[in-house]
Parts: sequence; structure tokens; C-alpha cells
Amino acid sequence: MLAASADLTDVDRHATDVLTNPNLLEAFRYFTGPPLSADDLKTLSEGVLSPARLREDPAMVRRIVDIVRMGLDRRRFPWISQNRAPTAEERAAAVVASAAIMAARSVGTARRHEGKEAQELLVANTLSGAGITRVDTRAIPTLNLAPNAGEFCRESVLGSRKADIVVRLWDHRIMPIECKVSNSALNSIKRLNNDAAVKAETWTKDFGTRNIVPAAVLSGVYKLRHLSDAQQRGLALFWAHDLHALVSWIEQTR
Repeated sequence: MLAASADLTDVDRHATDVLTNPNLLEAFRYFTGPPLSADDLKTLSEGVLSPARLREDPAMVRRIVDIVRMGLDRRRFPWISQNRAPTAEERAAAVVASAAIMAARSVGTARRHEGKEAQELLVANTLSGAGITRVDTRAIPTLNLAPNAGEFCRESVLGSRKADIVVRLWDHRIMPIECKVSNSALNSIKRLNNDAAVKAETWTKDFGTRNIVPAAVLSGVYKLRHLSDAQQRGLALFWAHDLHALVSWIEQTR
């Protein structure tokens, strides 16, 4: 990435090439302090990151570059503030530091993904053990295409949003379940409030409160006020370490 932008001293001239290369774009996001997620970069720049759109919209490319430039980690890249080329030692230190940050974030993401997969499997096995039959994944644009009462499916699009698990309760309502793993109170905002709770609102709007019971199975660290906010937005919460509560609730719908 440094080589592609003349050690960040000539980013503008090479910006489109950098942003349309997935590997260089990822490295570029990590040059800020703290690093920017792809979603945050799109939101702050009011842009998109698809190569086709970037190539046809130079103004958007400039906005994205400007956002990263404003958030640039000046301690890691001291030569930028001083308007000079880096020394060999500065360049090497910046490369090592950036690689370390990317590696740490990558490991954290992999762990969350593995945790989520394990949690989904745990919920599915618990439902099966409770006598709820697993059926094939399917698209569910309307409620009549959902599983039958006492059945569930995994990774299915309900309306316009994908649910990790979709259960047809015994009283024929639909319970979409999101499985969320959070490793920090800050991370919980994205996992719970900006994702699961938003989906709950969408499903409730699309299908109505009498037909939908949105739920989330949680593990990890969450702030109490974020949990309360999610509940107020229509999301029923259960904990992965106490799935008996989920099974017991479902049984009460017979």
C-alpha cells in the first residue's frame, strides 16, 4: 500500500487504483487511528466501495480519501505532517505496526465468526432436541412459505432480511432468531442494536406484531442500556448459556 501511494505522499493520483484493489483498500482503512471498518468508511464518506462505482465517480473517491487522510495515524506516519519523505526506519516501523493491527483485527473477526457459527449450531441442536424439526433453508417472502408449526430452518431470508434461524411457533407465529457474539460493550452496539434490532423493526413492519416474534440469542459482553434499547425496539432476548429459557418460552406457545 505504501509503495502504491508513494508512501502516502501521492495518494490522490493513485486513489482509484488503491480503492478498487480489495487488498489495498483493506490496508488503506487501517491507516487511520483507530482503523475504519468498511461500513464506517462508507457512512462517513457517503460513498460506496464497489470498483465500478469508484471508477465512475471521482468526487466520491476524493471524499473517501479525505476521510482517511483526516483520521490518519500521525504517530505511525510522522512524515505526512512534516511534508517530507519517510526515513527507511520510519517506513519499516509503519509497515510493521500496520501489519500488527491488521493481524489483531483479523484474529478478532475470525474468533467472532467461529463463535457465531458455534452459537447457531448450539441453538439449532437445542431446538432439535426439544422436538422442533429442522427443515430445508428457503426464501420466505410471505408467511405462508415459512416452516410449518413446530419446524425451523437456518440461514433463510425472511422478507427482505436474512435470519440466522426461523422458527414457526406452535401458535403459528414466526420467530426469527439472530445469534450474536460480542467481545466488548462497544462492539455490542453494532452486533445487537445496529443489526439485530434493525432487523426486528423491519420484520415487524413487514409482517405485523401479531405474526412476528423477533428474537436474539446472545453471548459475550453487552451494556445494559443497549440490551434495554433492543428490547424496546421489539427484540426478545435470550442467553446462549441458558437456552432452556428459549425452549420453555416456545413450549408455552402450544
